[in-house]
Amino acid sequence: MVKMPTPEYLDHPLRTALAEELHARPFLKLAEAVSLIHYAVFAEHKPSLHETLLQSLCRDTGIAAPAEGATHYSVQSPCGWHLKWERHTEFSTFTFVIPRSDDQALFSDAAIQGIPAHWFAQLAGSRFVAARMELLSGDAAHAAHDTVRQWFDGPILVGSNVLGGGQAFCDWRLRPDGFMRFLVIDDGFREEQGGRLLQRLYEIETYRMMALLALPVARQMSRELDDIHAALQDLMQGMEARGEAGNDAQLLVRLTHLAVRVESLSGQAGRFSASRAYEKLVLARIHELREERIEGMPTIQEFMERRFAPAMETCRSVWAREEVLAARIARAVDLLRTRVNLTQEKDVTRLLGGMERTARNQLHLQHAVEGLSVAAISYYVLSLAAAAFKALHVLNLPIEPELAEGLLIGPVVFAVIAITRRTRNRLIRRSAGEESHGMQPLKQPV
Repeated sequence: MVKMPTPEYLDHPLRTALAEELHARPFLKLAEAVSLIHYAVFAEHKPSLHETLLQSLCRDTGIAAPAEGATHYSVQSPCGWHLKWERHTEFSTFTFVIPRSDDQALFSDAAIQGIPAHWFAQLAGSRFVAARMELLSGDAAHAAHDTVRQWFDGPILVGSNVLGGGQAFCDWRLRPDGFMRFLVIDDGFREEQGGRLLQRLYEIETYRMMALLALPVARQMSRELDDIHAALQDLMQGMEARGEAGNDAQLLVRLTHLAVRVESLSGQAGRFSASRAYEKLVLARIHELREERIEGMPTIQEFMERRFAPAMETCRSVWAREEVLAARIARAVDLLRTRVNLTQEKDVTRLLGGMERTARNQLHLQHAVEGLSVAAISYYVLSLAAAAFKALHVLNLPIEPELAEGLLIGPVVFAVIAITRRTRNRLIRRSAGEESHGMQPLKQPV
């Protein structure tokens, strides 16, 4: 029989962790009436606070601490409540659940009894969600049907039949104690449906709040975009005006500054992207409730469509506006840069034309100078020849100086012209050869 290698040897190092991820965040398993208190902690500038709070809670209440690096933890406390802790990307949640009796007051602190006050003090400035939830069953559930309104003082009571076996109520308002209230009536939930419902409800509220983090950013960004848009309009009008043609370089600098301002706003892309992701989670959790209307009350879905969806639409529209404005500025920069390049090309063409005229004038002048040089050199050569012929005539040689000098005029002039042209052509070839090798032409001695 062939001995197979161990699973640890065969498996990829990430296989076990990724396979267990499906079971990493199980639903609450509740088969009875319970009281639940849920906290979400958001500490943007102090990421270590999440683990610090968990370690402190375990130490103060005598429960075992989780393994290092854990992102979820569930444990039963000696105080009677059950803790479920989850670490998310930006926040962490503490959910305390305790069984309730029929004579226990609704929305009490029973689920957090035994937790010292100094632990709550550590939440200062970081408690992002706080919710009290009650799951009622049996006689308490039947009695609660007639007294639902007394536990909610908001102007709008939201409620619906959910999961085909119960009802959920909330007014989505913060009470003076800082908590939001949810009341769930069990009219025939199947096994563990109550726990899943409570978890979906507090996840709706937690993800809703996280999604709304982009709203203040969107409002501030909207004002900044208004200023940038107004400045861009002024610049575009300046580009259209003919009188501004000489200020293209300044316009380009101002456009570049606007582009920098818009680019600085793009640093909020992560916040808007996270907001869209949280919004999708909210809508998914609402869809899972399988709501049916209770006459006279808006459902959770309807309430969110009226109150939550407009805020998300504002965030989307502001971010879309930022992207459109960035694209407009980029196009304006390209157009202005093209116009600057065309202006520069016209200036270069005009400069080259002037240089060509100057070179042509220099060539004409050079030709004139060459003609004068030929005449001068020929004159000096003929003068020297005349002197030589006169000397030979004095020596009684049969030479007529005037005749000889006159006969030499043509040959001397043509010889000087030939020598001058050959010298000029040789210098031109030498300069061309040096330029083709990337060398500067040598200056000719005067």
